[in-house]
Amino acid sequence: MTEIRSATDGDRDVFVDTVHAAFGRFAETPVEGGGLWWSALEMDRCLLAAAAGRPVGTAAAHSFELTLPGGALVPVSGVTAVGVLPSHRRQGVLSALMRHQLAELRARGEALSVLLASEAPIYGRFGYGPATYTARLTVPRHQGGFAVPRAGQVAGGVADGGDGGSVEVLRRAECGEILEGVYDRYRRVQPGALSRPRRWWALRAGQPPLSPAPRYVAVHRGADGEPDGYASYSIGEGNTLTVDETVAVDDVVFTALAGFVLGHDLVSRVVFKHVPAGHPLRWQFADFRAAEVSGDTDWLWVRLLDVPAALTARRWFVDGELVLDVEDPFLGERHRYQLTVRDGKAECVLTDREPDLSLDVRDLGSVYLGGTAPSTLVRAGHVRVHRAGVDSLADGLFRAERAPHCLHWF
Repeated sequence: MTEIRSATDGDRDVFVDTVHAAFGRFAETPVEGGGLWWSALEMDRCLLAAAAGRPVGTAAAHSFELTLPGGALVPVSGVTAVGVLPSHRRQGVLSALMRHQLAELRARGEALSVLLASEAPIYGRFGYGPATYTARLTVPRHQGGFAVPRAGQVAGGVADGGDGGSVEVLRRAECGEILEGVYDRYRRVQPGALSRPRRWWALRAGQPPLSPAPRYVAVHRGADGEPDGYASYSIGEGNTLTVDETVAVDDVVFTALAGFVLGHDLVSRVVFKHVPAGHPLRWQFADFRAAEVSGDTDWLWVRLLDVPAALTARRWFVDGELVLDVEDPFLGERHRYQLTVRDGKAECVLTDREPDLSLDVRDLGSVYLGGTAPSTLVRAGHVRVHRAGVDSLADGLFRAERAPHCLHWF
């Protein structure tokens, strides 16, 4: 029989050893200044599964804020460190952990939880759906020239920022506070973005530019001298400049940073690791084929824990009304909701009216941030339409002001 219990600070070593063993890896050797992904774990939010008194599984959650369409910030749990020892897989341990965790998250009063899926087929059955997407752009430096904008705007792309601002190069160790401040400005206006709590920066936990890995940082400052964007990068094999992430408060700053790294001397190509779906960068090149798109993949997965609370938390951009029949197979729940949107705000109540759409809670998670059109899931055979044209209405209702995107790794 599997027993699930909350971990304590004294369980840290056991927890870390168990989750590494689940993935057949070894804990990294501690390095000065942090940088271990597990250094940011909140032990009071970690779960241990035990069989015959021996730890056999783990699950944890980070405390984040998620930016919703329209700019609302809501608390979410970032589920992580989910693993079961190979000797105890397919024995119900994972399901027991996830069921226990979902009950705890609901008890906290949170309407949403999120995760990054190590394997796509796993988490759908627990109610999570892919909600943001990211891609890699590879640009040969000699093809990275910008076209003249036809609408009259000025495209950035030189060392002075091209927009009245400036770009300076700093070492990662010199600009921690700048990165933290710029990221916080960015994540507050980007749907799908997660907060990076101060302790993450202090512990240097996660991937660059949080980790201690050596990086150069191109910092963009506006005309007022205030930092408003950065690109964290390194140059590796084949004279390839790889940008870990480009963080900018608007498209003009993004373009200025992109132009800066594309103009770097002795570089054969530039790789932008995380570019949002529909980003205009490809269209800004004089040669549309300059950028090769690869690694187009899901990133943040979303699960609704409280459907009415989640739907009324975000902003909406058109008026309308839908009746949603939402099934949650993992928790054995099914409810019908009337969603009414007026002037950007929603009301969501239980109803016995005939449904317009029938969908799984995972599908509701996928469309929630506006990164997946409901009609796409209708065409895929996942969402059922009960009256003609309702999928188009749903597309209009669930869209966001810009494509949702998440850079944070956890």
